[in-house]
Parts: sequence; C-alpha cells; structure tokens
Amino acid sequence: MADTTFTHSPPTGRVLALCGGVGGAKLARGLNAILPNPGQLVLAVNTGDDFEHLGLTICPDLDSVLYGLAGKNDEERGWGRANETWHCMEALKEIGGADWFALGDRDLAIHIERSHLLRSGLTLGQVTARFCEQLGVPAQMIPMTNDPVRTIVKTEEGDLAFQDYFVRRRTEPKVTGIKYAGADVARPHPVLMDCLADDTLEAVIICPSNPQLSIDPILALPGVRQALRDVRAPVIVVSPLIGGRAVKGPAAKIMAELQISVDSSGIAQTYLDLLDALVIDSEDAADARHLPVPALVTPTLMRSLEDSARLASRTLAFAQSLRQDASTSSHVAAGR
Repeated sequence: MADTTFTHSPPTGRVLALCGGVGGAKLARGLNAILPNPGQLVLAVNTGDDFEHLGLTICPDLDSVLYGLAGKNDEERGWGRANETWHCMEALKEIGGADWFALGDRDLAIHIERSHLLRSGLTLGQVTARFCEQLGVPAQMIPMTNDPVRTIVKTEEGDLAFQDYFVRRRTEPKVTGIKYAGADVARPHPVLMDCLADDTLEAVIICPSNPQLSIDPILALPGVRQALRDVRAPVIVVSPLIGGRAVKGPAAKIMAELQISVDSSGIAQTYLDLLDALVIDSEDAADARHLPVPALVTPTLMRSLEDSARLASRTLAFAQSLRQDASTSSHVAAGR
C-alpha cells in the first residue's frame, strides 16, 4: 500500500503499543499526542533491560518512554533527560566508583525515588503510574511485568548481562543467542492481558523497537504471544529498519549475527505468527510486494514530535482500514 492520508475519525477504543528503546519511545510520544482521550493509550514497556546498579533499580526503557511522553527527554542523545549535568558521575569517578553506566544528575532522581518506593512495598507498575501522574502523562504506561526478567545476551565470549553487552562492551561481542531469565515464571502485567482480551481494542502497535532486545522479552512472558495471536484487533509492526539499517542501536547487527535477513522480510518473519501488517519506510518500498502481509509504505524516520505524530496517525489509520476490510486478514475477521 502506497503512502496515503486516510480519512478516518479518531479511535475511540483503547490502543495498545508494545515498546522499548529510543524508537519505541518516539512512536509512543506520537501516539500519545494524537489520541484524544486520557488513558486511551496503553503502553506496555520492556523491562528486560532493568538492572541493579549502585544500589539503585535502573529501568532504562521505562525511563526513555516516560521522559519522551513528559517532554523531558534529550532529543540529541536520544536517551536520558534534557539539560542534564554529570557532577555526580564526575565525583564518583574521582573516588574510584563504577562510572561505566552514565547516570545524569537529573536522571538520578527517578532512580533514587523508584528504589525507595519499591523497598517500601509498591510494585513497579504502581511506581510507574505514580511517576506518570506526577509528570502529567495521560497515557497508561505499564511495565510488561512487575516480576524481574533479565535479558542475557549469549555471545562467543560467553553470556553477558544486557547492560554489560550494551554499555560496558558497546555491543562488540558477536551474538549467538538471547535468553530472558525469569520470563517463564513472570506474570504479565494484568492491564496488558486485559487489553488483549478486550473486544473493543482498536489496534495493537509493535513500535519500531529492537525485536530481540525490546519486544521479544514481552513476547516471552507466559500467555502473551498466544494472546496476540488470538486478539481480534489488527496487530501492526512498525519496522525499526530503514534501508537495511537500524536508525539507532544494534538491531541490524544482532539480526545479521542471528542469521535473520536484515530487511523488511526479516522483520515480518520475526513476527509472522502474530502480525497482520507491517509499516515500512519509503526507502524500502520495493520490499512491499515480497512481504507475506499487507504493508503501509510511509516515512518512518522520526526527527521531531511532528514526525512521530504523523507516523502514529498513519499507522492508526492503516489499522482502521484493516479492520474495515476484513478480507485482508482472516485474523481480523475471525481471530487466529
């Protein structure tokens, strides 16, 4: 399907987005900007990247999405808070502390308060909801689970905890596999499962996040992948690749090392058991005719909030067209 502007009314039901990382946070921000009703958008965010550091619970993907929705993110770096300073890290380095994972002075506040609230007995979901309320975020943002799940990257040098691979080793080791420790016994956040069982759900959007690092941890939770196969709303994946390259991060590198085709077809195959359609960049228009599902071809690079909102609008309009034309997907018509 060529890029087009759909004539549609704004969705009235809930929209569920699965996300993590910088690309996921950008599309989440666009969805949040265009949906008219508070709480209409439900964002289930990856927590496989979470870890304990300097006695604090660090949740990088939750924070990236939160800062983006609150308008506090650093647009240039793509992560962390705007107008950040680094005095604590400089002082930590002076005394020989672990400074390999950069925590800005403003960013530290959320880690300190989260760790305090978790120790007081709140769940990660309750803490996240409190932060959203305090920062004026209308979307219902939830961690994928309240239970600990940790992404472990299997490499030729042995198993590495995610942040060791991603930050300390700068994604250099060759990846041979990925596992999600604790995912088999973790309970998906109840709001996530409630959304997937909701017959009035308008769309499920899998954001342009790293498939193996940001989305697969969510799909690894018990019952989630099957619920996505069964959900009556269209499941649409927004590709994180443009011209065979990742906009940011190691998605292309990891896909190649895991012998997954680094193109639109590789993304489609990754999610083939559960997706109804794919959104791909205009640069990859030629891929559309070779895909096993319908594709929307449109600019997907998000340099600004306007770009994010435009992509969000076109993706939701595409979802509405799929719902109206049940013949494009037997899943939309009758469930998988």
